[in-house]
Amino acid sequence: MNRLLSSLILLFSMVQVACSQQVRYGDNPAAGKYYDVRGIKMYAEIYGSGKPLLLIHGNGGSINAFSQTIPYFSKKYQVIAVDSRAHGKTVDAKDSLSFEMMADDFAALLDKMHIDSAYVIGWSDGGINALVLAMRHPEKVIKLASTGANLTPDSLGLQPPVWKDMQKQYQADKNKPRTTDKEKNDWKIFMLDYVQPNIPFSALRTIKCPSLIICGDHDVIPIEHTTKIYQGIPRAYLWVVPSSGHPTLQEHRDEFNQVVDEFFEKPYHKF
Repeated sequence: MNRLLSSLILLFSMVQVACSQQVRYGDNPAAGKYYDVRGIKMYAEIYGSGKPLLLIHGNGGSINAFSQTIPYFSKKYQVIAVDSRAHGKTVDAKDSLSFEMMADDFAALLDKMHIDSAYVIGWSDGGINALVLAMRHPEKVIKLASTGANLTPDSLGLQPPVWKDMQKQYQADKNKPRTTDKEKNDWKIFMLDYVQPNIPFSALRTIKCPSLIICGDHDVIPIEHTTKIYQGIPRAYLWVVPSSGHPTLQEHRDEFNQVVDEFFEKPYHKF
């Protein structure tokens, strides 16, 4: 009985140590650093070594969104996980915010880090940013994987119930006083998705890098919309993830990581 008790105590201690050593992605001083980028201090965390891989999170998110992605890819990539402008630790007091502005930030960050080009994974707004980065700075993107991206802020780019909820929130909140910096920033982030993006499908032709376009089969982005994005990019591949909502990279972590990694590694990929 004493031996069993000792074993249980040892196991409990090991669990405590494992939990204490768990990486806090997005709040890890050992990996994090601020970079002077286009008038802001952009926060990024670097993990692993090898080919550079830029991770771009979604609206209202932060580096922590990739807590199930970073451990896999950092084994053979130099993972650059970023808090986008006005998100997480990257503070931006200005009133305006756009996907074009954010894409230019990522290109400038890579320049600041002396990185000529990188692989890119973007989720949701980050998926939009990945596409815009490839359009505005094609030399910076080797290959991209974009999941849950939309090109229009309406019931075509979003499932109609989701768009209706956003309209209701806008009507309810548009006249509310916003006195604190957080309230102002939260509204700016909400408005980013309410009035943007506005990207013509024809503009996708300018994306020259191989692109893996992803959505869940019950994503907040209609499959038809994702298919049109895929069809507009010359060297694109489409992956509709079965039994998945918007967070494909979390709900199907292992499969997502493996498929995207294989897409990055191989000269071509078939699904």
